[in-house]
Amino acid sequence: MSVFVLVHGSWHDGSSSDDVPGYLRERGHEVHRPTVAGHGAGAPREVTHDGWVASITDYVDRHDLAGFVLVGHSWGGSVIARVAERVPDKVRRLVFLNAFVPANGTRVLDNAPAAYQELFPILAAQSGDNTVMLPFEVWRDAFIGDADLARARETYEMLTPEPLVPTVEKLDLTKFYASADVPRSYVLCGEDSALPPGDPEHGYLANARRLGTFRLVTLEGSHEVMLTNPALLANKLELAGRD
Repeated sequence: MSVFVLVHGSWHDGSSSDDVPGYLRERGHEVHRPTVAGHGAGAPREVTHDGWVASITDYVDRHDLAGFVLVGHSWGGSVIARVAERVPDKVRRLVFLNAFVPANGTRVLDNAPAAYQELFPILAAQSGDNTVMLPFEVWRDAFIGDADLARARETYEMLTPEPLVPTVEKLDLTKFYASADVPRSYVLCGEDSALPPGDPEHGYLANARRLGTFRLVTLEGSHEVMLTNPALLANKLELAGRD
């Protein structure tokens, strides 16, 4: 039995209506799914990347967690990397799920394709509160292309605006890259085009290679496979998180 802490990605929160935790619990695992600061309906959006990280370390402390598998989806990869810097003795393994692994000293947004780097600040400037809401067309094709149109629309309604500020702060990941004490896995979804497939600089494998030695687990599915095939993802997370 493992303890999993699942850190969601952009536009999501800890109450995301997928069944991954249920499938993991059926296998006997303990599952936690905290909401990162600045996310969810009605949450204040004035937050920093340090605030993101603190919201997870505070959750870990409140629930007295240790020896857990820490999973980060999408930009959640930047969060779990910095959580591991702060509480390395509590994390058994890091699992990056089609996630950003930012190079030291870069911004999360630097690691995204040029189109997003240009679009997101424009959307934030138009929002009135410096947040980004992903256009449905991008969600439908790049993020959840393995869903039918009805499911794509249903899941889009679950999303909330994403704070821009934490994604444009330069991150000091010196400790993360200096130590490999916490084992690392990368889960790669083969039908995910949120980042350009095969892009040598911004693709998922480019992010994964920054981990050094890591376990690679692959599956078919989009960036939002937790919403389209949660049973398969739960199985793959179990493989990624095992000793």
